[in-house]
Amino acid sequence: MPELPEVETTRRGVEPYSAGQTIKRVIVRNPSLRWPVPASLPRKLRGQQVTAVERRAKYLLFRTAAGSMMIHLGMSGSLRVVDAREPPGKHDHIDIVFEGGRCLRYNDPRRFGCCLWLGPGESHDLLEGLGPEPLGPDFDGDLLFRRSRGRKVPVKQFVMDGKVVVGVGNIYANEALFQAGIRPDRPAGRISRARYERLAEEIKRVLTFAINQGGTTLRDFVGGDGKPGYFAQQLFVYGREGEPCKRCQRMLKKSTLGQRTTVYCVACQR
Repeated sequence: MPELPEVETTRRGVEPYSAGQTIKRVIVRNPSLRWPVPASLPRKLRGQQVTAVERRAKYLLFRTAAGSMMIHLGMSGSLRVVDAREPPGKHDHIDIVFEGGRCLRYNDPRRFGCCLWLGPGESHDLLEGLGPEPLGPDFDGDLLFRRSRGRKVPVKQFVMDGKVVVGVGNIYANEALFQAGIRPDRPAGRISRARYERLAEEIKRVLTFAINQGGTTLRDFVGGDGKPGYFAQQLFVYGREGEPCKRCQRMLKKSTLGQRTTVYCVACQR
């Protein structure tokens, strides 16, 4: 499933070809995504200019004066920019066709993503109650420390809770905890403020690095598959169970927390 860096890379990839463009028409070939695509979407978007392409958590928001189109890529979704005359493929469910002939095409083999509509000034239940953005000014170690008091849940599950902070998915939680030297199974409420300050810094650093790595694939959004690559070659722990730690050479351990695979170093993390 695309995580925050991949969604942000998608936003950066399609924004130059969407922002400031006027929508000529919208083609919905298959409205049966995770939630039905609103039947009124083509009518509401026709003739509108995209004023901004924003991201909130893992949701993309295409702003217009009439309202906003909200897209989630689900487990297998992608967006790419193509010539509107290019024949659609089997899983190309939605086309946003701009004046001038370019087209923003939504592809989703598993159809677990969504494309919804928000009226002017409206929010959505999916956006309500979300925590701060991890790369924004409202996120820091003090916030993690305060929200963790009295919590017995493992710290990895705590930082992956979207009500605490959005977008810290499984891959990046593993990596940030390793870099901060914190065992992922430690109770969240038993970690000091100083260690949370370090963890917040590592979350920001790991996510920023991943976004910058994804930036090298921006060309893929034009005529390519629209899927930014993970920075797998840079991973220290995720997916490396049974391999030696890159720092101390001890074998990495694997466990399951919250039904998610967790890999850590018993020597470097405590």
